[in-house]
Amino acid sequence: MAKTSKNMKKAYEGREPGQLYTLADAIKDLQGLAKTRKFDETLEVAMNLGVDPRHADQTVRGVVLLPHGTGQKLRVAVMAKDAKADEAKKAGADIVGADDLADQIRDGNMDFDKLIATPDMMPLVGQLGKVLGPKGLMPNPKLGTVTMDVAKAVEEAKGGAVEYRAEKNGIIHGGVGKCSFDHKKLLENTQAFIDAVVRAKPSGAKGTYVKKITMTSSMGPGLEIDVATAIERINTKRAA
Repeated sequence: MAKTSKNMKKAYEGREPGQLYTLADAIKDLQGLAKTRKFDETLEVAMNLGVDPRHADQTVRGVVLLPHGTGQKLRVAVMAKDAKADEAKKAGADIVGADDLADQIRDGNMDFDKLIATPDMMPLVGQLGKVLGPKGLMPNPKLGTVTMDVAKAVEEAKGGAVEYRAEKNGIIHGGVGKCSFDHKKLLENTQAFIDAVVRAKPSGAKGTYVKKITMTSSMGPGLEIDVATAIERINTKRAA
């Protein structure tokens, strides 16, 4: 059995089992703990959903543009030709190519975090599915990574677009910023992420959709969020 580190034991001191937090309080606590680290931790959200992703009508997947970015510098590759390739370069893409980029990927050279492609490149991209798929890098029109508007896609990828997808156990997780961010910005990013997942509720979801929400930082404890208060704003907007 893995031993609990001294830092983790200290982080859990004074916390009652089953204790619930508001988003604002959880973020404040995790930021306070992160100040003792030697690196800038990432704040993460995990949502346990009442869905079974094995069924097509219960799949939860999408992308959300965080209002204040993620604090991470992503390397973005674009598979495009001619004018669209030039557009991607001007937008700040780190790697741009077509057949040459495909050859690099086949050779295992994938020095990028996200791949965007124009629709005409998809037959070529499709040949790379066995390489890109396992790494979660396959472009998808539902996620905005297969598009003719490559400039917008590149800007959003570098500006804070976060993809989310329910795993087989119905859990979605994602980073919502660095602990060094202003508290208000982290709160707004977190709310944007949760709002997006709630709005993405599939038609086949039955019963309680959001069963549990947990927040943590890279090295911090997991704090359970009061689901009712976390999604209250969304329900209020819908009622209005």
